[in-house]
Amino acid sequence: MDYRTNITEFILLGLSQTKEIEVICFVLFLLCYIAILFGNLLIMISVTWSHLINQPMYFFLSYLALSDLCYTSTVTPKLIINLVTTKKSISYNGCMTQLFTMHFFGGIEVFILTGMAYDRYVAICKPLHYTILMSRQKCDAVIAASCAGGFLHSFGQFLLAVFLPYCGPNEIDHYFCDVYPLLKLACTDTRKIGFLVIANSGLMGLVTFVVLLISYGVILYTVRSYSAENRRKALSTCSSHITVVVLFFAPLLFIYIRPATTLPEDKVFALFYTIIAPMLNPLIYTLRNKEMKNAIKRLCYLMSGSEGNRLKGVTVFHHHTVS
Repeated sequence: MDYRTNITEFILLGLSQTKEIEVICFVLFLLCYIAILFGNLLIMISVTWSHLINQPMYFFLSYLALSDLCYTSTVTPKLIINLVTTKKSISYNGCMTQLFTMHFFGGIEVFILTGMAYDRYVAICKPLHYTILMSRQKCDAVIAASCAGGFLHSFGQFLLAVFLPYCGPNEIDHYFCDVYPLLKLACTDTRKIGFLVIANSGLMGLVTFVVLLISYGVILYTVRSYSAENRRKALSTCSSHITVVVLFFAPLLFIYIRPATTLPEDKVFALFYTIIAPMLNPLIYTLRNKEMKNAIKRLCYLMSGSEGNRLKGVTVFHHHTVS
């Protein structure tokens, strides 16, 4: 018997059941989401409309901003809506779609961060081979591989959840659909599936995190022989990357590297990689990056210039019409 037909929707319990806290969270997360949209779109447009798009680091950064935007949009709008609605439900199909898309874009982000780390490693440790190792064709291949890796990861998570029998209850103690909270609702033994989740999400995240730390360790060791100015530039770039990596991976590993259990703290830690990291990434990559600041200034200048020319044209047209 297919017990999944007994469940047509799930109830997302969210972060809190207290009305006052929900109102505060609604305002806070709405502002966060607006900042995420504005910040990541600004990076994407600034990089695309400037010469920076020809540099691998910024090429990857534009795709990281896009993945951040898509990733948080699979979770945050639903969270914001549920904070002000009485019935905090999500359909069965909507839940599985959210699970798939969240892990898909999250997987893409993990692999793009790895590509960015490799780019910095080649630029600092093998500068003479940089143009060959980081050609546009190879950068495109990294993005394609990131999408393929994200799909394989999310499809694995999706298969683990979609074939489970759900025969009640249907309350998910979280603000989005994820594998561990769904395992808790399945009316079957999920211990083996829990180990598969660890292998898919936990070990993938752990291995990637260790590889990233090793690569940045090699970079920091290499820059010791650089001049003070070059060492400062290299450390400034790498410190931004390391900050993003730690913000994203630390809470993710806390949740996925342990056995299939859910803790009350999981929802708070999940906020770091679903909302806080995508919001801070644009700030981290622009505040200490002179080239990004200049690109944003040029974009603002072009936009203001275009608007000025448009208004000037309207004024001239109006003048001739009156005459």
